[in-house]
Amino acid sequence: MQARYDRQIATWLIICAAIIVTMILLGGVTRLTRSGLSMVEWKPLMGIIPPLSEEAWLEVFEKYKQFPEYQKINKGMSLFQFQEIFMFEYLHRVLGRLIGLLFLVPFLFFYFTGRIKAGLTPKLAGMFVLGGLQGLLGWYMVKSGLVDNPRVSQYRLTAHLGTAVFIYAYILWVAWGLRYPSRTPTASQGLQRYASTLTVLVFLMILSGGLVAGTHAGHAYPTFPLMAGSFFPPGLYATDPMWLAAFEDLTTIQFNHRIFAYLIIVLISVFAVKAFSQVGIQDDAKRGLKLMLTLLVIQVSLGISTLLLHVPVPLAAAHQGGAVLLFTAVLYTTHRMRH
Repeated sequence: MQARYDRQIATWLIICAAIIVTMILLGGVTRLTRSGLSMVEWKPLMGIIPPLSEEAWLEVFEKYKQFPEYQKINKGMSLFQFQEIFMFEYLHRVLGRLIGLLFLVPFLFFYFTGRIKAGLTPKLAGMFVLGGLQGLLGWYMVKSGLVDNPRVSQYRLTAHLGTAVFIYAYILWVAWGLRYPSRTPTASQGLQRYASTLTVLVFLMILSGGLVAGTHAGHAYPTFPLMAGSFFPPGLYATDPMWLAAFEDLTTIQFNHRIFAYLIIVLISVFAVKAFSQVGIQDDAKRGLKLMLTLLVIQVSLGISTLLLHVPVPLAAAHQGGAVLLFTAVLYTTHRMRH
């Protein structure tokens, strides 16, 4: 009976994780359409109710006009134009609240019906707390763009993205542990460590993508494979102190993101060769490897296309989604090799 309950909980967690991917994609579209600063107030409870009349819309619009994004970038925009950007941010926030409800209600049901096995409750409660903190971090990010410079901090944006991906990964890891029976790993310890290292590196690449997004560094060099006619572009790490360039210099940020991509292409290719050549690798791990290689090709293609076409919203959003899917494939392969 407990095995049945474990499968139920795993299915619920996987559904929550899938909605988090949608949340990440919607967050990316919100950023790409410059909609994130359209809601200048944070109302965790009442914020779920949008303006329902023209008078209410005008009141919200007047509040927006008091902040730098309208005064420095969107001055003179119409109410209809404001409504367009407002709805992206509104839907992003509402989806966040919906995820909270979709997590809390089933969690309480499973808890009070005694379906959660020993040791799992703290993990599930931790997920819920992390989700609440993620909402606070989102507002902390938005606040950074409501001051003199109408652009959110790339540090806060990257932290917000990274936390979302971390919560997503944690939920999936626990769900897979419930969904699949434990067995003796067939992959060597070296291969298991390699897989774990890849998981960390892909996560770090996603964070570097957050820095690219937060600084709009993707627009700086819309060429491939060279930047300003050179593999090592002029001005690389030219800040004082030098390490600050990795976080604030557009040239260095884009260069680092490219280097991360090259490194991961090589490491995943080597990993796949090693894994397929090892005798006894389980079929589910092999499926993960094949999916990883497929998504790697797609993600590289999306990245290059996004760059050359000057970051169009559909392609850029697909590139962000592709990064999460690639991370998922690497995480899944790691899990199956270790467990």
